[in-house]
Amino acid sequence: MIPRKLYDSDHDMFRDSIRKFLQVEALPQHEQWELDGMVSDDIWLRAGEQGFLCPSVPVEYGGVGADFRYNCIVTEEVSRSGCTGLGWALHSDISVPYIVRYGSDEQKEKYLRRCVSGELITAIAMTEPGAGSDIQGTKTSAVRDGDHYILNGSKTFITNGQKAGLVIVVAKTDASAGAKGISLFLVEKGMVGFTKGKKLQKLGLKAQDTAELFFQDVKVPKANLLGEEGRGFIYLMQDLPQERLNIAVIANGMCQSVLEATVDYTKERKAFGTSVAAFQNTQFKLAELSAEVSSAEVFLDRCTELLLEGSLDSVTASKLKLLTTELQCKVADECLQLHGGWGYMWEYPVCRAFADARVQRIYGGTNEIMKLIISRDLMS
Repeated sequence: MIPRKLYDSDHDMFRDSIRKFLQVEALPQHEQWELDGMVSDDIWLRAGEQGFLCPSVPVEYGGVGADFRYNCIVTEEVSRSGCTGLGWALHSDISVPYIVRYGSDEQKEKYLRRCVSGELITAIAMTEPGAGSDIQGTKTSAVRDGDHYILNGSKTFITNGQKAGLVIVVAKTDASAGAKGISLFLVEKGMVGFTKGKKLQKLGLKAQDTAELFFQDVKVPKANLLGEEGRGFIYLMQDLPQERLNIAVIANGMCQSVLEATVDYTKERKAFGTSVAAFQNTQFKLAELSAEVSSAEVFLDRCTELLLEGSLDSVTASKLKLLTTELQCKVADECLQLHGGWGYMWEYPVCRAFADARVQRIYGGTNEIMKLIISRDLMS
């Protein structure tokens, strides 16, 4: 593979530590987590003790103030390991950064230390039953009532939904103002009227906690408004490039691990008296995939550099998300085919990877939305 100049020896040591942690602490439990439909609380706490959660949180709020490359390393290694039940990426790379960027001093002091330690798990509630990628179509409402907002509505497909003690909820504070009427709220577990639905049964990501959330006349204190009223849509748009880069990091990790596993498998598997790897079709398929994965990784690292510089724009992030997730599904499909019938067995990592990959082209904005963003830029 091409040397990754984005990372230095300190990053390599950190990568080695998270890789070993996952091998010892997570992998042996993952099969049971898939049966349970969620991971255990203790894995969050142990990850917090080791500094693997929210590494970019500032030191004054319990973090280490690392740059986003450390977040990428954790996310990539989790994906490579196949421990897809861990909701750390959603927590560390998507939800918590909203509090860091837009939260008040009081909100940061109240929540961030517990986010870093793993005591407080977060989620972000954007998607609704009738509105997926269309954030402006949000129906959940928050009406001002003295020192509170009255929150009503429902959300679905919420990662960490069951375990979350704190949820960032996207709601309309002014139904007549369009995008300017959207705000963000910090809703805590236990608030009267806030209930959680059943764990959703999914095609893949079997160990990942995904749930429905319901809000019926929830009294949310004014102090729990995240940022300014009416600026929620702007905050979401500003942070979506990082979310889409995060999805690309997951895609890259899976592509690398599945490709490596398939090379090993085809060398060992015999067919017609020889190894599957000896066939030219196998060699050409793997060569093609390896070239594409290398190219995607270079683009990913360049986009990570742009993010660190504060210049990763929506169009470039959309291109990255589109290309890497389409490639992820291609790699999973082609590699499953090279496994033959065994590739269709859940006990084989390639089978899990195939199921887990499919949602990547949906969340974070569907790939059709990515094409729309890119085409609009081309036509402007």
